[in-house]
Amino acid sequence: MSSPDTEFISILGTTTGGAEVAVSKSPAKSLPEILPVLGLSDIVVFPGMIAPLLVDSSQSIRLIDDVVAGDRFLCLVLQRRPEVQNPLPEDLWSHGCAARVSKMLKYPDNTVRVLVEGLRRVELKKFESREPYLRARVEMLRDATEDSVELTALARNAQQQFQEIINQSPTLAEQVKVAALNTENPGKLADLIAANLNLSLEERQHLLEISSVKDRLTRLLPLLGRELEVVTLGSKIQNEVASAMSKNQRDFFLREQLRVIQRELGEGDPAASEINTLRDQIEKNHLPPEAHKTALKELERLHQINPSVAEYTVSRNYLDWLINLPWSKSTEDKLDLEVAARILDEQHFGLTKVKDRLIEFLAVIKLKQKLKGPILCLVGPPGVGKTSLGRSVAEALGRKFIRIALGGIRDEAEIRGHRRTYVGAMPGRILQSLRRVESNNPVILLDEIDKVGSDFRGDPASALLEVLDPQQNSTFTDHFLDLPFDLSRILFITTANWLDPIHPALRDRLEVIELPSYTAAEKLQIAKRFLVPRQIEEHGLKSKLVKFPDATLRRLIQDYTREAGVRQLEREIAALTRKAARKIAAKGQPANPVVITPDALPDFLGAIKFVSEVAEDFTEAGIAIGLAWTPVGGEILFIEATRMSGKGNLLLTGSLGEVMKESAQTALSYLRSQAKALNLELADYEKRDIHVHVPAGATPKDGPSAGLTIAVALASLLLNRRVRSDVALTGEISLRGRVLPVGGIKEKILAAARTGIKQVVLPEQNRKDIEDVPAEVRQKLKIHFVRQLAEVLPLVLRAK
Repeated sequence: MSSPDTEFISILGTTTGGAEVAVSKSPAKSLPEILPVLGLSDIVVFPGMIAPLLVDSSQSIRLIDDVVAGDRFLCLVLQRRPEVQNPLPEDLWSHGCAARVSKMLKYPDNTVRVLVEGLRRVELKKFESREPYLRARVEMLRDATEDSVELTALARNAQQQFQEIINQSPTLAEQVKVAALNTENPGKLADLIAANLNLSLEERQHLLEISSVKDRLTRLLPLLGRELEVVTLGSKIQNEVASAMSKNQRDFFLREQLRVIQRELGEGDPAASEINTLRDQIEKNHLPPEAHKTALKELERLHQINPSVAEYTVSRNYLDWLINLPWSKSTEDKLDLEVAARILDEQHFGLTKVKDRLIEFLAVIKLKQKLKGPILCLVGPPGVGKTSLGRSVAEALGRKFIRIALGGIRDEAEIRGHRRTYVGAMPGRILQSLRRVESNNPVILLDEIDKVGSDFRGDPASALLEVLDPQQNSTFTDHFLDLPFDLSRILFITTANWLDPIHPALRDRLEVIELPSYTAAEKLQIAKRFLVPRQIEEHGLKSKLVKFPDATLRRLIQDYTREAGVRQLEREIAALTRKAARKIAAKGQPANPVVITPDALPDFLGAIKFVSEVAEDFTEAGIAIGLAWTPVGGEILFIEATRMSGKGNLLLTGSLGEVMKESAQTALSYLRSQAKALNLELADYEKRDIHVHVPAGATPKDGPSAGLTIAVALASLLLNRRVRSDVALTGEISLRGRVLPVGGIKEKILAAARTGIKQVVLPEQNRKDIEDVPAEVRQKLKIHFVRQLAEVLPLVLRAK
């Protein structure tokens, strides 16, 4: 139940709180002892008050229908929780107002609007029934009044303050003003003020519960004083705003008179002094000819503009950007290749290809000073050090470093800036960053370039085409500056997790360097050299107080992290460091260091989070081990095949993608076509179904590299010969039985070595990729390179 904003306007006034009420002079008739109870969510009805109510719940509408059909009397009570649709007795206050329904209107939207007239205060004594709606036994409360001078003084004081509020509040209706002047009864006056004063529902409810007129007025006076103060302050603010507008006009004329007086006295004009300062800066900063000419032209225009005009600020801001950009400021490169190599090695482990490419760039700069910077793109999974590598490059070169996050950018103006015609226009992020570092040859890292989006405001990727093209960025033109700025001396480095989302034209301008996921051995070295020392320092400890044995770090990497980078590993190390810090803080300086042992990891970090697949002996035919690439490293897959009675169908399960399903169909088609050559028994093929399943069905799988493994599993099933359990395979299969190359060889071989595989079968064309595999891993495995499926079967199938 709530009070509507519009209805019965002709007979209602409007309170400062927004509820529409008026004073009723209808006498209260004899009221029954038991009344229907209607809960109110946003209004408190007082005796003598007429208010419109909106009824929208079915229970309340039935109550209104019964009341109107009967004696029209009901009890209105405020709810303690407004959101309750059908309140229970515990949701209501203990006091309310007996009222009479004067008018009812029903609307097509199944709501009812009623006009109620408050009659008398009541106290709810006992609820007689709850269905179909609340009915309660009530006690009528009469106003406790007295004929005393104090009560008269309280009433006059309240009436006087209320009149002052009325005079400063144009929102109060005329009926309320007239009623306030003509109400002499102190009790009715108190109810009139309470109904029309801007009070909270709780404050109005407390006033309704007070039957003593003297106490009610005593409670009301402080509230009147507070409202009068608020209304007075609001009126004062309104007057000050109006006077401020006229004051601005007055200040303009006085300022003009002051300039004339200063000119007559021969004193300097502040605006002229600023113009001279800007002119000196233009000459001092050695701007290019075109920028110098534009700056002088804009300076002359600024001199003609009155400082009080808004255009003055726009022109002044443009000049400020034009003058302070690093047109000719640059940092001197450090060209010591040994020092640069040492810095890169100290801050990053591995990443040999990336480091070699950067050292080559330094070597070329050393031989040819004015080399246009290449556009490098570091592509790799999260957490492998792409972003931090950019900072290390800047340090190795001795240049300033700028990182610009492109993730989520959808506005072209972020790159090219806004035109000066827009309010609050400013250059794009490129020029903003150059001004901040005061150098025109920094290292700029454009982070997450594959996360750039586009919408109606333009395509930032298209704007980057000019920025990242060494043949064009020497004349990069920002919309705000509208002058060419040379970006060719900047070394741009971009980072991405995937190449596919990058705009093809933009990808064509990038020199892509792929960063593979770290191996377990590399993660161990990174943890020992960088992560553990950093976390010990950040937690206020010393290396001699906490020890992380290699065995602990290995188990941490294997059982508690599953990632390509080392971010989760660092979080787990931080958690262990906090545990150690707590022990040290509780016991004071220990005599012996706190050693985190592998067996203590479950106590500190909980149960093992990741269980890796391990090779196992096969007891039946139709099972083969495949190698898969994931963003967090390589994995082994068990591919299972079985036969059963059916109609010659091929069933594929395990959340397989379309490419993987086609690989399975291709493998089966090849085996059927070569049945005689391979001695396959397919006489009853039309009466048997073949089912291929890849476990871990909740994990989506796709790609062509499982084709060879599926073909071996099917051949094993059809020949009834088990596959060697220490052999893993990867490769795409063709309809002619050719084994085609696939990607992710390094990660796949590392996964094979980690899970106990002894032999790996790879496509012949992947022989070149073995160079990326660490030597110690190659020594553990026997690697077979094959061109045809016929070469694979003798290697992997056991004799019957």
